[in-house]
Amino acid sequence: MDWNGKPYHSLDWELKKRFGTKVYKIALDGGMTCPNRDGTLGARGCIFCSEGGSGDFATKLSLDSNIDSNTAISSAVHAQIEEAITRVSHKMGKSPEAYLAYFQSYTNTYAPVSYLRTLFSSAISHPSVKAIAIGTRPDCLSDEVIDLCEELNQIKPVWIELGLQTIHEKSARFIRRGYPLSCFEDALRHLRIHGLEVIVHVILGLPGESREQMLETVNYLGKLHVDGIKLQLLHVLKGTDLADLYASGKFQTLELPEYLELIGDCLKILPQETVIHRISGDGPKSILIAPEWSGNKRLVLNSIAKYLKEHHIFQGMGL
Repeated sequence: MDWNGKPYHSLDWELKKRFGTKVYKIALDGGMTCPNRDGTLGARGCIFCSEGGSGDFATKLSLDSNIDSNTAISSAVHAQIEEAITRVSHKMGKSPEAYLAYFQSYTNTYAPVSYLRTLFSSAISHPSVKAIAIGTRPDCLSDEVIDLCEELNQIKPVWIELGLQTIHEKSARFIRRGYPLSCFEDALRHLRIHGLEVIVHVILGLPGESREQMLETVNYLGKLHVDGIKLQLLHVLKGTDLADLYASGKFQTLELPEYLELIGDCLKILPQETVIHRISGDGPKSILIAPEWSGNKRLVLNSIAKYLKEHHIFQGMGL
């Protein structure tokens, strides 16, 4: 199977198939926090999470307190989108017309439903936005929130992105994830009942996890036939508890050859219908500690492409 020159089912390919044109992702900040930060479950976040709540590239939300709250939220969302579009346009040297609005920072369903309704509806109403993706936690998806997402999904596609990271409970406790695997399974089941697409985040290279354990997580998600997956290399970022552990020499990050082999094996076991939303990820260079090689995004992507071609690897071929 060839997905427009790639040996895996890429997000770029999927978006073009669905919408008939190239669709660019813009990262947004919904102005929320997280139960792992506000004292509900903890105050320090997951050990790998930066001060930006894993949304360091997101355009910030700026609310005007002097006008009606719903109007302020709607205006702020549209301003965010326009700012993000301007950034993309400058980078590309042109003004693309189709975008995926990704609410990335922190936990984007961790707010009253009335607020979420205005926030997400404002993004969906923007004429250049073809779909929205909502990054959140499975323990922050009430019935009311899921009902809202199902309602909005009738207007434009609404994707829910869940930060699972690992299926292994020991690792989950170590990174302070804050919920058991059963919580994820319940959330996935409810989201599917309501017809919502689910993308799952996985971190490769968590301290203490073997290569076999990482592949167990990916294989588990493949057997569940999740709609999409993000394969994220573990980054050590300044200001995180993970940075302190790394400085103490208690673990090592993956080297590029290790990561290439791991990605190859992940793709082999994932079904062909699973959309690969991310295959490496990158942290801001200004706060990246390790692995240093990951700061060269072009090197990483080119190395992955070369490795997959040389080893004749394509998604769904099996180990």
